[in-house]
Amino acid sequence: MQGFIPVRKIIHVDMDAFYASVEQLDNPLLRGKPIAVGGSENRGVVAAASYEARKFGVRSAISGVMAKKNCPELIFVTPRFDRYKEISRKIHKIFYEYTDLVEPLSLDEAYLDVTTNKKGNPSATLLAQEIRQRIFNEVGLTASAGISVNKFVAKIASDYNKPDGQKTVDPNEVIAFLEELAIHKFHGVGKVTTEKMYQLGIFTGVELKSKSLEFLERHFGKSGHFYYNVVRGIHNSEVKSNRITKSVAAEHTFDVNLSSEIFMMEQLDPIASALERRLKKQTIAGKTITLKIKYSDFTQQTRSKTLPYFISGKGLILEVVKELLYQERMKDSVRLLGISLSNLNTEEKKFVVVQLKFDF
Repeated sequence: MQGFIPVRKIIHVDMDAFYASVEQLDNPLLRGKPIAVGGSENRGVVAAASYEARKFGVRSAISGVMAKKNCPELIFVTPRFDRYKEISRKIHKIFYEYTDLVEPLSLDEAYLDVTTNKKGNPSATLLAQEIRQRIFNEVGLTASAGISVNKFVAKIASDYNKPDGQKTVDPNEVIAFLEELAIHKFHGVGKVTTEKMYQLGIFTGVELKSKSLEFLERHFGKSGHFYYNVVRGIHNSEVKSNRITKSVAAEHTFDVNLSSEIFMMEQLDPIASALERRLKKQTIAGKTITLKIKYSDFTQQTRSKTLPYFISGKGLILEVVKELLYQERMKDSVRLLGISLSNLNTEEKKFVVVQLKFDF
């Protein structure tokens, strides 16, 4: 097919409302009810919502106050990240029984390259069904999957038959699939870009495809080249089984807003301790320290400093954080503080993937 260089079998597995589903799995009283993980009816931000809550417009990243307004019957549940990680490890263990080429995107989703696989099964579609069934049987949760020739199309396809479904886009269907796709469903096209495309008369893939590379680069810069390629089914990014950790962070949202730098330093101490533990667990050090500040009006600010050497200890981290904190006066009371370390000493491991042509 024109436009395709490597032809692979890629599965994108995406757990259904993962955090909320784990809570409903562990607590039968929450099953079938609208729940929000994280936040509260007075403050905080929702981390995840059950499908029952989503019907009322409750979704991740909205305030707890808005979520409760949208759904008065909403039940707020405190996140249990250790439990989510425990479940995620079980799910990923299943993935590795099929292929070593697993690229985790988060606790609840991953790409699998099953071009050649440990089961010797030539059908990526059947493999996806088997993986989803095993997750349900062994973990008790449902997953959705997208299957296609590259990561871009597979990720879009995984959202088509949610929850507890899957969609395969065969090699000879990719172009038609992308041409008919609404532009806001293209992975990587956010709200701002969607509006800009609408203004340019681009509402679906076929209209995007009609624009020249020069036109797209003129209006979207470097992203124009990406849009030009993906609408033609060209996305040659390989499944990387060892993703590089680019930053490690810890943060905390406070029940009562902080208005004094002295109180903030007191709260930054345990945050730095949590960051240090994560760094030591992964044997990671970094050079760039970033202080994240979210004010009571939900505006956010970051302040960073890069050192000439790698650090991972709490003491040195706090020294830099204190300097960043007093760099300028706070413009308002503070509801969240976070510390992250980037510019890390991690190295990427490269893998050679043999590309094969096949029937889906």
